[in-house]
Amino acid sequence: MRRAILSVTNDLYTDPRVDKVALFLTRNGFDVTLVGRRYGDSPSLEPRKYHTHRMRLLFRKGKFFYAEYNLRLFFYLLLKKCDILIANDLDTLLPNFLISKLRRKRLVYDSHEYFCGELSVVSNPVAFQVWLAIEKFCFPKLETVITVSQSIVDQYEQEYGIRPYLVRNIPPAGTPPITETRESLGMPAGKFVLILQGNAINEGRGGEELVQAMTLLPDAHLMIVGNGTVLPVLKKMVKDLSIEDRVTFVGRQNQQMLFNYTALADVGMALDRDISENLRFSLPNKIFEYIKAGTPQVVSNLVERAAIVRHYGVGVVAESLTPEAIAAAVKELQQNPDIYANCKANCRTAAHELTWENEEKVLEEIYLQ
Repeated sequence: MRRAILSVTNDLYTDPRVDKVALFLTRNGFDVTLVGRRYGDSPSLEPRKYHTHRMRLLFRKGKFFYAEYNLRLFFYLLLKKCDILIANDLDTLLPNFLISKLRRKRLVYDSHEYFCGELSVVSNPVAFQVWLAIEKFCFPKLETVITVSQSIVDQYEQEYGIRPYLVRNIPPAGTPPITETRESLGMPAGKFVLILQGNAINEGRGGEELVQAMTLLPDAHLMIVGNGTVLPVLKKMVKDLSIEDRVTFVGRQNQQMLFNYTALADVGMALDRDISENLRFSLPNKIFEYIKAGTPQVVSNLVERAAIVRHYGVGVVAESLTPEAIAAAVKELQQNPDIYANCKANCRTAAHELTWENEEKVLEEIYLQ
């Protein structure tokens, strides 16, 4: 049996894309191990059909974390039997690349974002130069690269002359059961419920503007489900604006519970701002999760997400990211039952086409042929 090791820098609890790749490889005869880290407050993992290994580290973030994790990962990979290495994102690429050369093992680089265009990287000149040097050292020598949006495919081809495979981060076909109610999830009766969900609710994701827009939406209630660095700012804004009764903060959830929140909300929000190349090129999983859940969405006018929403007719593209424009986009769905019903119907149609099973056809070409 062929052995595959997938590397990430998160704690494995909520990473649906990597989980889907690991399950695909497992179904196709690979002995799979997913390697990440474990925080002191990381939830326990539910049983999976593949192996997991979470390393406890001294550092949680910053340059010392990345240095420690990459060093630990290098020696872990050096001592483990494997046939194929899969590096997820640039922060795991260097040790995988070095081990692939030392041990003559196949390496697949799965880039979930345009890493050197990520806001926290470009805003730190030293970090940017380090990550860019690693990318320039490794990327031209890679044989197999995967990424998540057409814009990133085109960008990498322009920079390195290598055209990555496109595998979008789309949920599997089939609708999970709804096991909760709006009442059990704290969604107030009689309100038009908006949801902003994700595990990277950080600066530039539109959270601040959305909270401000809530002052213009007296009949709406906002559920913020997930975690991220900007949450303390959003909580302070909610308090300062005296709208605590119309905004609910919920911690990160497992996939089943997250689907409950998404499916029972009225509108999904994806309002990333054009403040970095990574955000400009992004096509987040939540776009497809909203479609699968049959939840119309309001998105910012960034190329990849706007193209999906307009092509399939599953929501509204906000003209800008002012609170007024966001409120107007929400009201277009809230105050026009025909438009809203049409978007919901289009979600059901689009969900049949936009499935992980269709994306897996590319993985079959990469891993099985």
